[in-house]
Amino acid sequence: MAPATDPSTPRAARPSPRALARLLPLLRPYRARLAVAFVFLVVAAAAGLVFPGVLRYLLDAAFEQRDAEALDRIALGLLGVFAVQALANYVQVFLLSSSVERIVATLRERTFAHLIRLSPAFFTDRRTGELTSRLSSDLALLQSLLSTWVSELSRQVLFLVGGVIMLFVSNPTLTLTTLAVVPIVVGAALTFGRALRKASTTVQDRVAEAMGTADEAFGAIRTVQSFTREAHETERFAHLLRDLVEVAVSRAQTRALFFSVVGFVAFGAVVAVLWQGGQQVLDGGLTAGTLVAFLFYALFVAAAVGSLATLFGNFQEAAGAATRVFELLDTEPTVQEPAHPVSLPRPVRGAVTFEDVRFRYQPDYPESVRGISLDLAPGEVVALVGRSGAGKTTLAGLLPRFWDVSGGRITLDGVDIRELSFETLRGAIGIVPQEPVLFSGSIRDNIAYARPDASDDDVRRAASAAHALEFIERLPDGFATRVGERGVKLSGGQRQRIAIARVFLKDPAVVILDEATSSLDTESERYVEQALEELLEGRTTLLIAHRLSTVRRADRVVVLDEGRVVEEGSHEVLLAQQDGLYARLHSL
Repeated sequence: MAPATDPSTPRAARPSPRALARLLPLLRPYRARLAVAFVFLVVAAAAGLVFPGVLRYLLDAAFEQRDAEALDRIALGLLGVFAVQALANYVQVFLLSSSVERIVATLRERTFAHLIRLSPAFFTDRRTGELTSRLSSDLALLQSLLSTWVSELSRQVLFLVGGVIMLFVSNPTLTLTTLAVVPIVVGAALTFGRALRKASTTVQDRVAEAMGTADEAFGAIRTVQSFTREAHETERFAHLLRDLVEVAVSRAQTRALFFSVVGFVAFGAVVAVLWQGGQQVLDGGLTAGTLVAFLFYALFVAAAVGSLATLFGNFQEAAGAATRVFELLDTEPTVQEPAHPVSLPRPVRGAVTFEDVRFRYQPDYPESVRGISLDLAPGEVVALVGRSGAGKTTLAGLLPRFWDVSGGRITLDGVDIRELSFETLRGAIGIVPQEPVLFSGSIRDNIAYARPDASDDDVRRAASAAHALEFIERLPDGFATRVGERGVKLSGGQRQRIAIARVFLKDPAVVILDEATSSLDTESERYVEQALEELLEGRTTLLIAHRLSTVRRADRVVVLDEGRVVEEGSHEVLLAQQDGLYARLHSL
């Protein structure tokens, strides 16, 4: 029975700006660099604010005083101001951008590290494409926020405050005309900002859904192509993209309307200032240079207000992204590490006991395992047999604590497995699945995955024990041969022997074997059977069996039905019970 949705998985949270405040601890290691960047940002902004004032004197020198020497000096002074501004901009952009790259990398690493430690139940409810989208697109939004938003916010606030001060110094009457548009722009920002935040969250959700579908299709590419369902998958992806485009266009419409309103109001204010200032020039109360300088300051203020309104919209979008990222980080694993783990007696003997074990995937689901008690002596091979859905795989998954028992307990060498750390418990258990999973590195990397510090000789011995050395040495690059994604360049039997070699290198006391030969051809099965014979020697083994050859390898056969033990004994004894479930399954 497949695990159902984990009830503890949090529902999607509403986007909240408070989520961005949780980024602050990540900034602390870089506060010195960020402080220096802010100082240079202030210098660059100050240089920008100096420009209109210098421009005023330059224009007056040219048009009012007609002083060529003064014009030369002022022009050189302007070049100096721009040089200082360029240097300050370089320093602050470099310091800020390099710090942000490290901050986002840290957040990405923490998110991945948290996700990969969550219980398997979490991944039954989330597609991997959705999770990788969170790691990429949502964190890219946050990176944009930190690298440009913070810098631009600071810059535009400085321009706004400095510009308003210079406006009042230059001409209080014209200043009041300029500032009259600010409430309108702020109101538009608040109104459109909420709509943008909601629309942006929807867009990101649609992106995650589309990427999840693509990832699913790529992961099952052979199945897709074998059923010639390429057109269907393309249409399914295209349908999701159409939904994405629809909500993205709606967001673009909102954003375009927002920019249009703000732009019209801002430049309308510029027209009003030009008209009113022109009247004062005609009356002789204002020089042309002063009017131009005032106009520049007014443009600075208008641009700052417009930019702040835009940044507010970006802030709302980033708040949605941060909320989704921290939603993942706040997800608690359903299977927890013990607060004070105990140690196993050394050496690990591999004695496993199931004591009245019960388990259900959800509180409102029927029990998959119903009061099973079972002892596995050190070195004993026990086969689990039963119909599909009898609880075999579920019981095997409880031993390494992929799920926790709902009742009863499981012990390893007399210690409750819930008192052991994951490293201790799972380090003592080796798993050979029916469909082995290989990573897209080399053969050596895949074998050494069990023990990264293993020497080449250790890896070679493990491959030899798994009867994998024959085919590895025939490959052009030997152990350096890359296996492709999920081991696609190797046959099923070769992948299975690599998986067995990995367990040999791990050298566990307990082995869980999920019918490793059921999908292999006769020749591959012979090699794998030989490897398994050596692997199980002296190790406690829980064997999920479907085939006669596998069952005969077991010292004892346990027959499960509807989550209970209904028969137990050797293959011969159970086969002799003609009216028993095992005999009926065997005859089938």
